[in-house]
Amino acid sequence: MARILIIDDDELICDMLSRMVRRMGHEAEHAVTLREGLNKAYSGIFDVVFLDVHMPDGNGLEEIPSFRESPSHPEVIIITGAGDADGAELAIKSGAWDYIQKGAASIRELALPLTRVLDYLKEKRGKKPPVSLTRTGIIGESRPIRDALDLVSQAADSLANVLITGETGTGKELFARAIHENSPRKDRSLVVVDCTALPETLVEGILFGHAKGAYTGADRTQEGLIKQADDGTLFLDEIGELPMSVQKTFLRVLQEHRFRPVGGQKEEESDFRLVAATNRNLDKMAKQGLFRQDLLFRLRALTIELPPLREHPEDIPELAMYHMAKLCQRYGEGTKGFSPEFMDSLAAYDWPGNVRELVNTLSRALAAARDEPTLFRTHLPPEIRIQVARRSFGNDTAKPREALETPPLPAAFPRWKDAREAWLNKLERRYLKELLTHTQGDIQTACEISGLKRSRLYQLLNKHELAARG
Repeated sequence: MARILIIDDDELICDMLSRMVRRMGHEAEHAVTLREGLNKAYSGIFDVVFLDVHMPDGNGLEEIPSFRESPSHPEVIIITGAGDADGAELAIKSGAWDYIQKGAASIRELALPLTRVLDYLKEKRGKKPPVSLTRTGIIGESRPIRDALDLVSQAADSLANVLITGETGTGKELFARAIHENSPRKDRSLVVVDCTALPETLVEGILFGHAKGAYTGADRTQEGLIKQADDGTLFLDEIGELPMSVQKTFLRVLQEHRFRPVGGQKEEESDFRLVAATNRNLDKMAKQGLFRQDLLFRLRALTIELPPLREHPEDIPELAMYHMAKLCQRYGEGTKGFSPEFMDSLAAYDWPGNVRELVNTLSRALAAARDEPTLFRTHLPPEIRIQVARRSFGNDTAKPREALETPPLPAAFPRWKDAREAWLNKLERRYLKELLTHTQGDIQTACEISGLKRSRLYQLLNKHELAARG
């Protein structure tokens, strides 16, 4: 028996859907506002959510991620009285199972997608648990990272082309390596190609290889990178930089897995698996004629979008400890500790350069600390300390001293993990309370100021039992 949550401001619709669900042998609850629905989703266990679009306190389409990220991760079926193509596109992109117009749908047509999604969930839960992934260098247990790793697991079990997207510094090459290391090709080569470093005049020779005498300076036959990836994985990093002159040729290689070296007489074969990555908007580039649309279709059989660090700040302490240990080992330094204020500053900064910027910052802090065993806020680069300090004055109201203090350590000295969580929770709660005060509880304004997605903000508010207007 499944549990279904119905969210619609029309009591008649709620009653009708509730009776349908119960006749199918399942349990039903309903809510008439988004806020009430989110509270129920985050405090209960539900398999499926029926969600209306136009609600008194907001747009249901915008809250699909919030419901999907609630503790039971329910599937979402959008029901709307006034459907449109743009709404359907947004719903699907946001992870909705289906998009249905209420007026045009009979009870049977509303019951069918519910039956299908429950069949899907039953099969999904009946699968054997996946084998633990090899995830070298991928640090974090937040929901965004776990979601990305779920897609890595799917990609590793497939031969489909993979496109990894994300801002600079989010770890796209690490995820590409994870796909390779968890795939049946893990014992073969992973060939990494930085497309930003390919000279346009030599790119074909580098990728496809060349015969002796093919051009000036080609004094011997050279095997190309595509051939080197035979039976392994070819990783094209920053594929958005691949010259247009090469894209058509590479499209054929991707389709046929055959190519002719520059100046060669015969075609060669290479059974490579392609993983590509970019920090650019390839859809926009394709519309502008800067990237081939047909190549883009081929690239993204499976897409993994990596989250920026500001969307999973709960991973910062673990990332900092992991990378600091590596830096200390590399430079022959003794183990460094972190003061609570140092960790608070890392958590409060928005990291536009993502994990790469965090690692560089830790390296600079290590150099500033020299032989000192503990890193303090003063060891951070000035630009980070200034931004964190400026943020603390976003609200002019005076802050009581006790609000700025970290939790006292108990008599029995705690494990670092426990102390870290206590400090981070204190910082999170303080920030959220001040954010709600500053925005008078308005979620949209709070998202704009904090840079958090609505779904992530709702998660944090529920975690700390704080209320907002919606």
